[in-house]
Amino acid sequence: MPRLQAKSFDTPDETRNLPKATADVVNVGEVAVGYAVWQPGWRWSSDLRPLAGTDWCENHHLGYAISGTLEVRTEKGDRLEIHGRSAYEIPPRHDAWVVGDEPFVTVEWTSSRIVGVPNEGPGSRVLATVLFTDIVNSTATLERVGDVAWRELLLGHNARIREVINTFRGREISTTGDGFLVVFDGATNAVRSGAAMVRAAEALGIEIRVGIHSGEVEFIDDNVRGVAVHAAARVLSIAGPSEVVVSDTTHGLLEGSGMAFEDAGLHSLKGLSGQRQLFRLTKT
Repeated sequence: MPRLQAKSFDTPDETRNLPKATADVVNVGEVAVGYAVWQPGWRWSSDLRPLAGTDWCENHHLGYAISGTLEVRTEKGDRLEIHGRSAYEIPPRHDAWVVGDEPFVTVEWTSSRIVGVPNEGPGSRVLATVLFTDIVNSTATLERVGDVAWRELLLGHNARIREVINTFRGREISTTGDGFLVVFDGATNAVRSGAAMVRAAEALGIEIRVGIHSGEVEFIDDNVRGVAVHAAARVLSIAGPSEVVVSDTTHGLLEGSGMAFEDAGLHSLKGLSGQRQLFRLTKT
């Protein structure tokens, strides 16, 4: 439940000493907020690319520039200078660098949990937990509320879901119109994230469903591939409104987590051989 609180960056929960930069992070409820100072001469492709292991910065940034200037170039070739006293948004797949002799000082709240944290590089096969969501009865809701209200509802939904992804250290891969594809490095965070996503959607008056499966995946540029991705999508198709359904593989990784599940039955998942045992989350 939200509560009245404040945290000072003078006593952060975490400090990251990065090449030509420092970042202090405080956790305010379920949101991580970062205060970062990027020194003159800092450039993502030179200083953080070796740590991230990706060709472009894959993070989505939303923040407030306090002072200094940052120039951003996206993979598509769009360029923008961000100056002090500006609110900004930067989509994934970009490079960025400090302009001039003044540090770029900023506060961010969408990517603070993962900036400067090593990621697996593209092309590597890793064990991951894949999560899919979608909005239940989205077409009927669109018809009921109309285009304008639906657009605002969808924007609110996306913002809430991204807050949850940030909280549980997920990696947003893509949106699917009215849902998300997210990858986590652990099953527990994925399932707890799924439950939080359901609650966030219900607070907006809509219902989503969540499907989760764990297995090896391969990161290719800004996408993720592998049988595990297809399996997670099939698990999603079994979930009902406000349900989080997991595969038997994910369920096995959650032993000792304290979460509770009920049997969701054996199912033949389209395109996959055999029947798979699924489980429905009942308590986080």
